[in-house]
This record gives sequence, C-alpha cells and structure tokens, in this order.
Amino acid sequence: MPDLLIELFSEEIPARMQRRASEDLRKLMTDGLVEAGLTYRSAGAFATPRRLVLHIEDLLGASPTLREERKGPKVGAPEKAIEGFCRGAGVAIADLEARETPKGAVYFATVTTPGRPAAEIVADVLDKTIRNFPWPKSMRWGAGTLRWVRPLHSVLCILTDDAGEASVVPFEIEGIVAGNETRGHRFMAPDAFSVGSFADYTAKLKAAKVVLDPAERAEHIRADASNQAFAAGLEVVEDAGLLAEVAGLVEWPVVLVGEIGADFLDLPPEVLQTSMKEHQKFFSLRDPKSGQITRFATVANIETPDGGATILAGNQKVLSARLSDAKFFWENDLRTVEREGLQAMAAPLENVTFHNKLGSQGARIARIAALAEEIAPGVGADPAQARLAAEIAKADLSSEMVYEFPELQGIMGRYYAMKAGLAQPVADAARDHYAPLGPSDDVPVEPVSVAVALADKIDLLTGFWAIDEKPTGSKDPFALRRAALGVIRIVLSNGLRLPLGAQFDAQLARHEGAGEGLAADLLGFVHDRLKVHLRDEGLRHDVIDACLEMEGGDDLASVVARARALGAFVETEEGTNLVQGFRRANNILAQAEAKDGVEYSFGADAKYAEADEERALFNDLEAKGPEIAAAAKAERYGDAMAGMAALRAPIDAFFETVQINAESEIVRRNRLNLLGQIRRICGTVADLTRLEG
Repeated sequence: MPDLLIELFSEEIPARMQRRASEDLRKLMTDGLVEAGLTYRSAGAFATPRRLVLHIEDLLGASPTLREERKGPKVGAPEKAIEGFCRGAGVAIADLEARETPKGAVYFATVTTPGRPAAEIVADVLDKTIRNFPWPKSMRWGAGTLRWVRPLHSVLCILTDDAGEASVVPFEIEGIVAGNETRGHRFMAPDAFSVGSFADYTAKLKAAKVVLDPAERAEHIRADASNQAFAAGLEVVEDAGLLAEVAGLVEWPVVLVGEIGADFLDLPPEVLQTSMKEHQKFFSLRDPKSGQITRFATVANIETPDGGATILAGNQKVLSARLSDAKFFWENDLRTVEREGLQAMAAPLENVTFHNKLGSQGARIARIAALAEEIAPGVGADPAQARLAAEIAKADLSSEMVYEFPELQGIMGRYYAMKAGLAQPVADAARDHYAPLGPSDDVPVEPVSVAVALADKIDLLTGFWAIDEKPTGSKDPFALRRAALGVIRIVLSNGLRLPLGAQFDAQLARHEGAGEGLAADLLGFVHDRLKVHLRDEGLRHDVIDACLEMEGGDDLASVVARARALGAFVETEEGTNLVQGFRRANNILAQAEAKDGVEYSFGADAKYAEADEERALFNDLEAKGPEIAAAAKAERYGDAMAGMAALRAPIDAFFETVQINAESEIVRRNRLNLLGQIRRICGTVADLTRLEG
C-alpha cells in the first residue's frame, strides 16, 4: 500500500497558527479520504514557518467497489415514479428486480459504485481541503480567487509504493501544479530539490537546513539554551508558551546568548523577563543564587560566518531601547509611591469604570476591603492588615509599568508596596490576591493574602449575580467559573471553615438593588463547580450530591470531608450492603407513609418486638445511634461510617426474618417506626437517597 506525502509551501505562516493548521490539514484530509473509501494505518502532520506537511502511511491504493441494494416503488406504480427512482439510482428500468414483500411486489435496484484510484481521490480531497481551509485570517493575492494565510507558492504531492517508486498525484489549483519538488532554508539552501518518499524528504530537508518537526526544533532550542546558560553559571527561566512560539518562527534554530546592559540589571526580574519576551521573544537567563536575570537567549534562523555576533549586536541595541522605556516607567512609578504613597497611586481608579452597572474600580476596591476585613478573623489574618492590603492591592493598575505590561499587575503592586515600606504580608497580598488564575496555579496560603483573594473573588461573583450577568452555556465573559473554582481551591487548600452563605449575603448587601434569593442561587453555582472539582478527584457525582444536601452545605471543607468518607464507604462491601438495606427500608416507608398519610419517624418501642432479630436490631440501633450522631457532629465522618457499617448485619437479619406488614396494626406501625429509626440514623452523615445503583 502506498504512502502519501503532501507539502503546502508558502510565505511565512504566523507561529500562533501553525499547530492548529497542521491538525486541521491532517483531519480534513484523513476524514475526506476515509469518507471516499480510502483507509490508512497512520497519519502525521507537521509545520514550519513556510510549509504545512502531511504524511500518511499505508493508504489503500484504490477505493473498493461498492454494491448497494435500494428499495423502489411498488410494481404497478406510475411510470414517472419508476423513472425517477431509476434516475436517482443510476440504473435502467430493465435492470430493476421485482420481489414479493409483505406489502406486495416491489422493485429493487442493485447500484454498483466502481472503485477509484487513490491518486484521483487524493486530488479531489486536497482541492476541497485547500479551498476550504479554516485559517483564522487569510488573504488573496494576484488575480486568483484562492485564499490562504500567505501566498501559496507550490504543492508537493506524491504517492510512494512498496517498491519505493514515487509518482506525482495529478493536481492543479489556481495555476499551481503539484510536483515532487520543494525548497530548503530561504537563505542557506534556497535551491529546489526532488524527493521520492517521506524519509527522503525529511533527510534532504535537514541537509537543506530545515528541521521539519516543531517538537524537534523546540527540544533543540531548549537543550542548547540550557547548555549555554549552564556554561555561564546561569539557568533558563522556563516558558513553554514562548518556546513553542519561537520554534514556530525558525526552520533552523540557532541559539545565541547575549548580555543585558548593566544599567538595567536593577530592574525587577519580572520586568526584564516580560519586556524581553513580549517585545523580542527572548528567553531570560537567571542567576540561580540571586534570582537576578543577567543575560538573554535569542534564537536566530540562520548560521552566520561571525557566529551570530552581528545578530546579537543588533538585538542588544533594540533591547537597550526597550529596557530604557521599562526603566523610565519603573522610576516614575517609584517616585509616585515614595512621594505620595500607594493610596495616591490608587486614587485614579475612582474614575475608572469596572462595569457600567457595578461602578468604578475604586468602588469595587472599597467593597473588597470591607469584606476582607470581615473575613480576616476566620482565616487567621489581622483585620487591619487585610483591609489595608485590599485597599492597595490593585493600586498598580494605575502605574505606568502595568499600563505597558498588563500581565505584571499584582507583581508590580508587591514591589511598590515594599518600596512604600508596607508590611510584608500586605505587600505579598498585592501579588497573590489574583491567584489562582488557572487549575494548576498555586493558591494563596498566607492569611492576609487568603482574606484579600477570597474577598476579591466573592465580590466578583456577587456583583455579577446582583446585576443578573451569570454565565450561560459555554459563555463566561467575566470568568465567573474561574472565580468560583478559585474560592473552592483557596478554602479547601487552606482547610478553612468559612460558611460561604454568610459571606455571599454580606457582599450582596453592598450591591445596590440585589434581589432576594441570590445567595442561595450563587451557592448552587459554587456547588456545581465543586462537583466538577471533586469528580476530577475521582468522587462519584451522586456521592457529592448526597453530601451537599446536608445542613451546612456552604461549609465546603465539611462537605468534602463527608464526600470523601462516604465515597470510600460505598466502595466497600459493608457500605454497598448497608446502602441497599437503607434503600429497602426507605422504599417501604415511602409507600406506607403515602398510603397511611403519616410520617413514621418516631415512637418505635422494643416491647412490641416479637422476633429475636427484631429485638437485636432495636438494641443495636439504641447503642450505635448516639455514637454515630456524636461522630458526625464532631466531623469524624470515617468513624460515623464505621458505626453505620456495624448495623449492616442486624438490618440484613431483620429483613430476612421479619414481615413488616404484620396482621397486628400495632406491630406493623412499630416496625415501620423502626425503619424510620434506620432512615434517621443512616441519614446522619449524608442523604443516602441521592445515591444511585
């Protein structure tokens, strides 16, 4: 079976589009080929700045001949109906076969679709793929109608058989005729060369100074930069996003290490790193002892006779200009802080709109400060420090540095707070209160930071609930799901006993016009996020629901402790059997209570017990019930579950030997009340009616 190689050669493809484009090429082509009847063993797609490449192994040489039987109109149907059926099936009337069916004689047609050679199918699918390629942005050039991300220069498309013989797929699009030739590096190997297979293609590309696989380019950059940094006693500041982007900017990566001017080494390392990354795509090299960034690594796309000296000189000149701007912003901001304080830096936020229905950033900061002060005692923070930290945490939003580099918000706030002489916990809160921004981010652990981070996220949630701007479906423009997950992770990671319902009520009261019942609705939203969070941990959704139904559902630490204990319990044989016994008791009770119109939840008396198993169950419930309740109250949920597990045997024995619906109405009602006692005790830790299966 042949292998297929396709290369779409163009002007430079933006790095941010390459990965998605290679995946789209693979999917569009393979889906189209399979739909046309061509299966294959494997497919791989690659991208460089100037080419998209697809390699498919063991493609069928031709699509199979297909035979399909179609049912037509009844025998004796109008002639036009029969003719229409024949036209649709592509057969003559003489080729129809009449067969008897339960509904009478019916015409059938056998439609044969002959197979097609692979080259013909590849050409059709490739044409559709190129013309309908989903680039985020595309362009036309010249007089043609074809749109591509950048001008398309050539198409390589060959099929290589088992004997190694390659044939060009007959294909043309907008005057571009497919061939077996490509080109190497734009400057170091610009001449065209022919290829006969994928292995031949990759080998000749590498000889022509092109590394096809982006993962290989990225690994080369990472390893070379790390080795050069190590030789200088430094380390590379890891940045996976920047590494992937730079690997998409070069076909032949050459790592060069340069110096940062001494005038700029006193800038905060985050400023140096951000400026070099955003403006010039440089990697930062850091002194592991001091944490100071002292050099940079850049990646050229060419080998030069002077070893990159000219390239480095140009880069250092541009870098100096960029860092001069950063130094100017830094020094101006410090003068403002030292002269007027952080409160003065924050003052302009009174005139910055946060949301047209929620007022200014200044108003929001005032709400956050009030809530942080209230939360502080519950998280072990000093209330005065928590309020102060909240008041200055967003001051850097008015700084020149953050205006230039928004991604430094919080980070710069910490530096400015330290320069203002504020306490370390207050300064750290400016940096940490945004966290966590992603599922893998660290959460704040210092009490002041925890108080401000929680207040910030709770104010965000309550504010948008107050104006009825909740997430809908996949739309969440204000990142409220992320805020809710942030609250959950902060509470759980720090083991906080913080009733969220009270916090939601307190903050909703600070929003004008907030309606009734919003706190409960918001808590339900947080519960939904908690379910997702715990499901990722492996807990069953019904187990989580069973615990959320209990009183104190706004105490997330308690809910999670219950859920983990219950999740472990129901996986045991004792737990499974006890839940089955509970469910049986609950079902009998539900039917009896519906029939009798009463609730059987009290009044069981051992003196009416007739069977030994019945009396044993009375004794065990009387002994274990208080122990289970005490353990649950003390939040020793594992002990409570163990106590419930001890009830399994007497409950099983009771159901095996005792008939609930006794002839005596007194005995019947007593036994139903006994079942009510089982229901009450088993419901001490969780609502077991929510468990499935």
